[in-house]
Amino acid sequence: MTTVGRVVAEGGAAWRSFVRRRTAVFFTFFFPVILILIFGVLVRTGGGGGGLFSKPAGYYVPGYLAVVVLFTPLSRVGHTVARHRESNRFEKLATTPLSRAEWLLAHALVNVVIIGLAGLIILGLVAVLTPADVALAALPTVAVFVAVAVALFCGFGALLGSLADSQDGVVAASNGVALPLLFLSETFVPPSMLPAWFRPAMNLSPLTYFARGVRDVTYAGAGAGADLLVLAVLAVAFFVAGAYAIPRTD
Repeated sequence: MTTVGRVVAEGGAAWRSFVRRRTAVFFTFFFPVILILIFGVLVRTGGGGGGLFSKPAGYYVPGYLAVVVLFTPLSRVGHTVARHRESNRFEKLATTPLSRAEWLLAHALVNVVIIGLAGLIILGLVAVLTPADVALAALPTVAVFVAVAVALFCGFGALLGSLADSQDGVVAASNGVALPLLFLSETFVPPSMLPAWFRPAMNLSPLTYFARGVRDVTYAGAGAGADLLVLAVLAVAFFVAGAYAIPRTD
């Protein structure tokens, strides 16, 4: 079996495992609905002043997407790696030609599909329920940002799953990492609301480059710029590190 065949086979198994978990399917796709209803409809945006949600609705589109781009791959891949470790699945995979990089690539591709569908739901709800205007011409670039960011956080999740001592430890670690990144990466909280001494530290977050790039193409009407390049470099680095950290399967 070729590399493509192995990746497709593992990806198919990962997809079937996901769709069999009805609770996971429900919350993966229902969570974006809750987000839009709370922040886009109930809280509302663009109210003026200098507080949270004072920006126009379009400013927060990257934040809505960042939630699923960040939390879903971190928790899903991290939990899967930890579960495979505890059940000795990687020892069984060691008897097959499937490599660690191929295993992670298959799961990253499945997550790209899942989060891509969730992202479409988010953009659709934003267009219907909020005043935000996302141009159709920007969607291909947004899709590239989503795919690259998902690959990055799949690699990050693999690192957490390999280093945590249990499945519960992965959940705690992923939430402990994701929550600060979500609110300190130019998503929902504008840099102007943070202390001046802290703002340079926002550049250390990979999610910052995702939020900036998506905001440029959906809100500012600009090109992807250097943010996509930086995000791609970080994605390669995290993917390689995550694949290396997975227990050996080759």
